[in-house]
Amino acid sequence: MTGVPASAAGGPSGARRAKGPASGGLTPASGRALAREARDTAAGGSGSGRTRRDAPSPEDVRAAASSSPSPSSSPEDTGSAGTAEAQGATRVPRGGKIAAAAVDQASVWNIANLLTMLRLLLVPAFVMLMLADGGYDPAWRSLAWAAFAIAMITDLFDGHLARTYNLVTDFGKIADPIADKAIMGAALICLSALGDLPWWVTGVILGRELGITLLRFLVIRYGVIPASRGGKLKTLTQGVAVGMYVLALTGWLATLRWWVMAAAVVLTVATGLDYVKQAIVLRRQGIAERKAALEETEE
Repeated sequence: MTGVPASAAGGPSGARRAKGPASGGLTPASGRALAREARDTAAGGSGSGRTRRDAPSPEDVRAAASSSPSPSSSPEDTGSAGTAEAQGATRVPRGGKIAAAAVDQASVWNIANLLTMLRLLLVPAFVMLMLADGGYDPAWRSLAWAAFAIAMITDLFDGHLARTYNLVTDFGKIADPIADKAIMGAALICLSALGDLPWWVTGVILGRELGITLLRFLVIRYGVIPASRGGKLKTLTQGVAVGMYVLALTGWLATLRWWVMAAAVVLTVATGLDYVKQAIVLRRQGIAERKAALEETEE
């Protein structure tokens, strides 16, 4: 049949074949286009090949679409993101937090620490007054007693003030017990050196104080040994007894001070043994708890 177009002879499928290459086949034009594209890509491309290579890939298009704000994004979303960035920009650095915490701590120059410093300064003053004019002048002994009494009274107040008004500092934790032992030790040694108090009494009291202090440090990893009422009574009795010996007393007051000192020695030994017992129990409990925690970890 002549004069019939190819598209009419093949119907719709014929029309599709006329419009483009058949499935799986290549026309000469499309083959040349593919060859040119491959050549341009391999050689680095120029002109139209460079334009095709630089064209964004579908993955790039999708990534750009996801990163760009969508039309449906509300101003509130954008505002929240900006707020988060602003918070990150104004966030206080770690060093600033540490500096702020240091400012919140109590100053070293507070009333509790000043009382402790006063006690430390009273120690050499007490020794000089106690030994003035050979150490037996009643007037100088009275002044020494006044210095000793002030030191003992401030000892009652500095700890209370520090705990009540949150004035606890590292300096106070170290200096307070040193001041306590210093004034008591100075008084006992001066009295024994002058012959007013037997050396064995000084040795028992000072040995107990230093031994218990060392024991507290040895068991501190297991816990803290709390101060007992007996310990506080011992401190009070020691202060009264030593104060009575510092004064140049005679008659029945001299006899009374002997009995007060005897009671102080008994309390010193008894409370010392009680602290040793507490330290042993605390150590055993600490070891048992660590052993139990170790077993749980191994399981």
